[in-house]
Amino acid sequence: MFKKLISLKEVAAAILIVALSVLVIAGPRWMRLYQTEALTVEETVDIYLEQESPPDSLVTLLQNKEVLKNRKELKWAIQTQRWNEFKVGHYRLEPGTSYNDLLSKLGKGIQDPIKLTILPGRTESRLIKTISNSFRFDSLALKQTLSDSLFLARQGTDSAKVIGKLYPATYDFYWTTSPQKVIERLLNTFENNISSKFDERLQELDKSLNEILALASIIEWEAGVDKEKATISGLYWNRLKKGMRLQADPTVNYAVGQRRRLTYKDYKVEHPYNTYLHAGLPPGPITNPSRSSIKAALYPADHDFLYMVASPEGTHNFSKTYSEHRRKSREWREWLQRQYRIKRQREKDNQK
Repeated sequence: MFKKLISLKEVAAAILIVALSVLVIAGPRWMRLYQTEALTVEETVDIYLEQESPPDSLVTLLQNKEVLKNRKELKWAIQTQRWNEFKVGHYRLEPGTSYNDLLSKLGKGIQDPIKLTILPGRTESRLIKTISNSFRFDSLALKQTLSDSLFLARQGTDSAKVIGKLYPATYDFYWTTSPQKVIERLLNTFENNISSKFDERLQELDKSLNEILALASIIEWEAGVDKEKATISGLYWNRLKKGMRLQADPTVNYAVGQRRRLTYKDYKVEHPYNTYLHAGLPPGPITNPSRSSIKAALYPADHDFLYMVASPEGTHNFSKTYSEHRRKSREWREWLQRQYRIKRQREKDNQK
């Protein structure tokens, strides 16, 4: 019995010695992996892995971004945890990130979302640039998606109408999201915020959604301030009801492919969207209108205005008759000419 107690004590002592030895050996290693800061950053840093990256590529990337605290230490951590590859993606690195947190995040592909902000009143080319610059895919892939008739048909739209449904908002996405998934999300957001909300009003007006978006997109470019949108909408509705051409400058801008001051020659450009040459609404929206512009198209102000011209305040002067419109247009041109003269004089003074 006495010998058995001695034996048990010896076993316990041996176990304790082994445990202490493991702690002595493993403790510093655990501290290095789980508590040592891997980065020198004092604020959040974003990194993008364009492709599956081996350890050396990751080390070089972090070193080139000047955020790596210790190259040898990172290599040791990678070897210790046996990481062979790091996943494609966008990662946000925070101050205080340990080696374990860093390697686990990139090794498992635990991405951080990016923010995509879609502003209203953007041309298709600018939207393509904004969106493609935010993701892994390029502009060509997005262009192909926006012209893919089968894909767009499944979304209930087509290449001529889709721009009007790229709903202005701020979205969270993963950087590796496909162009198809991005467009689906924007179109679903449009459906939830517009299509499902105003279906009854569309039926009252006996207008298609595309017609309303076409009008709203013109209003989006015309209106300098939101408070004018319903008035502008009412003016265009009045012209449509009277069978007058819209003669909307934004449609000419769209036809010539530039937003700039138009020339006499521009108004003669043959294009299906040029409402100076073609009656009625254009075939589709010229831009992605905001919710306020869509509401203005759906709920126009009730008035008798048929004409408008820009004003020095960045708004518009509205007229009921053509003679009144000509007078206000002349006043606008005279004001512009004065501004040009003032500008030229300032340039001359600056050259002296």
